[in-house]
Amino acid sequence: MHPLLIKLRKALTSVADPERAAGQQAYMKSAMPYHGVSSVPLRQVCKKVFAQCDVGTFERWSEQVLALWRGAEFREERYAAIGLAGDRRARPYQAMRALPMYEEMIVSGAWWDYVDALASHHLGAILKAEHLEMRKRMREWSRCDDMWKRRSSIICQLGFKQQTDLKLLYACIAPSIDSSEFFLRKAIGWALRQYAWTDPHEVVRYVTEHRLRLSPLSKREALKNVLRQGLLKEVP
Repeated sequence: MHPLLIKLRKALTSVADPERAAGQQAYMKSAMPYHGVSSVPLRQVCKKVFAQCDVGTFERWSEQVLALWRGAEFREERYAAIGLAGDRRARPYQAMRALPMYEEMIVSGAWWDYVDALASHHLGAILKAEHLEMRKRMREWSRCDDMWKRRSSIICQLGFKQQTDLKLLYACIAPSIDSSEFFLRKAIGWALRQYAWTDPHEVVRYVTEHRLRLSPLSKREALKNVLRQGLLKEVP
């Protein structure tokens, strides 16, 4: 076992709550068990364990992230891997060369708690750093056979606000617009809803134009805030 994982697991075990763990596992429908550590103490553990972690090079950083991810036996250990991936010291490494690592984590994780964190934060960071190349790759992901990569391409701009590349967003939605997959329908609605905070009229226009193809779930999610603000009376 990797030394960093040994240290992390020991620290998590010291604050574990077995009763909480059972509930977490059931809620997430997870085959992998939990330690039973909530988000605040998990962040505290990670901060302490990773404080002395050597992330001086891309290779050292990515090796440790993958060691935690691949060696994890509890779900919080994979959350910790995602946390180390987003360590502020690793900001210079959020580039195209990190994408294969994130792709592995997304495909092998294959559930929303992992995928949403990786897509909205880490893929988004790469998109900002290397827009042209990453834009091309997200378009490819949007058309691939893996549902979680498709979802990732749709939600990778969640926090972009005015910087949202609308052409990219719509291009990534298009291959999944007719999908019956819940997680793709939800992702479409979520991405549109986030952009509606910036330009609600554009989201209304898009939803109206594609009302016959968008699922009821996608439309409801996309227009949730628009309806609350009274900018639209009902879902098209």
